[in-house]
Amino acid sequence: MKRSTDRILTTHVGSLPRPADLRAMWSKKTSAAEDEAALQARLRSAVGEVVLAQKKTGVDIPNDGEFGKPMRAASDRGAWGNYIFDRISGFGPTAPESVAPDTAAPGAPMRIVGVRWEQREFAEFYADTGLGAPSTAAGRPTCNGPIAYTAQETLRRDLANLKAATDAAGIEEAFVSAIAPGSLEMFCRAQNTYYPTAEAFLQAIAVAMGEEYRAIADAGFILQLDDPGLPGAWDMLDPRPSLAEYRRYALLRVDMLNHALEGIPVEQVRYHICWGSWHGPHTTDIPLRDVVDIMLRVNAQAYLVEAGNGRHEHEYKIWRDVKLPAGKILIPGVVSHATNVVEHPELVADRILVFADVVGRDNVIAGTDCGLGGRVHPQIAWAKLGVLSEGAALASKKLWN
Repeated sequence: MKRSTDRILTTHVGSLPRPADLRAMWSKKTSAAEDEAALQARLRSAVGEVVLAQKKTGVDIPNDGEFGKPMRAASDRGAWGNYIFDRISGFGPTAPESVAPDTAAPGAPMRIVGVRWEQREFAEFYADTGLGAPSTAAGRPTCNGPIAYTAQETLRRDLANLKAATDAAGIEEAFVSAIAPGSLEMFCRAQNTYYPTAEAFLQAIAVAMGEEYRAIADAGFILQLDDPGLPGAWDMLDPRPSLAEYRRYALLRVDMLNHALEGIPVEQVRYHICWGSWHGPHTTDIPLRDVVDIMLRVNAQAYLVEAGNGRHEHEYKIWRDVKLPAGKILIPGVVSHATNVVEHPELVADRILVFADVVGRDNVIAGTDCGLGGRVHPQIAWAKLGVLSEGAALASKKLWN
């Protein structure tokens, strides 16, 4: 994995704005051979375009924009996770009558519910605006059969598209993102009627996802694991856990992830956590300090964390107390998906310099808080990537000159 050896390198979390015609093709996709052929042709060309656009904007470690993960609307916060239900067996629609209540019954085991603590705290805000309220469990699939990976050909196509695009653009290193087992579980609200225990359910997910992980690594790409579930499940559990209970919950899911990563070189893995992409108060986010050691247990070389929004920007301070392990890389988000304000390059540089001072310049790559596609307008998204590169250049001058 590349390091910032003579300047601060740049990357991002994954999702980039899809072209309108590609979204339209995903929306009207049918089984007709001509529709499929047209979609695949446009997907190939769109990946080529987005890789070149990232290079032009100054992104050092690009991806395919997650274009192979269907996004059917300009605003879509769920494409990063929804894609997987087209790639694994064992999941089907959730019948409304089978959805569990939003609170657990007295004495019932702790479980993920459809309403975050924050939604109760700011009920009027969510009712009046509808801005980013997480969807209810009825909108999530239920596991009702054996889980297995079924999209080998789809994945091969995505990897081939990115390989062709990076070769044409002269890109040496690129990444491909995939959902982590714990976040897949959170994404479907752990709705499972097939496996006898939560651990068996998680293990089945890990085995299936391991196939996707290995294929990405075998193709020569950096595997990025998207796991907002590590911090994000905290305020979705009922009854509310103690911190010790939650840490045990999170540790089990990290252990399952590491099981899925067996055989993949650590140097080909980076791990992304965030607190969700909905534009809400985020007052019930768990502090990074409470889970940072669990994050560092993941068998990855680099860790991507939110550091560019008003709820988590101050958390750079924890790295004064928590030592980044030798050989590891920190990829802080220095531009945010949570605002339409385009950060000033000098602010971006200041944020980078703070991390470089704490963990060392060679151990920092500049990134984004979360995926920008579907969260901000395309013009804003590309402007943010532009100032990311400008800010990294300013920081590099101070750090190396």
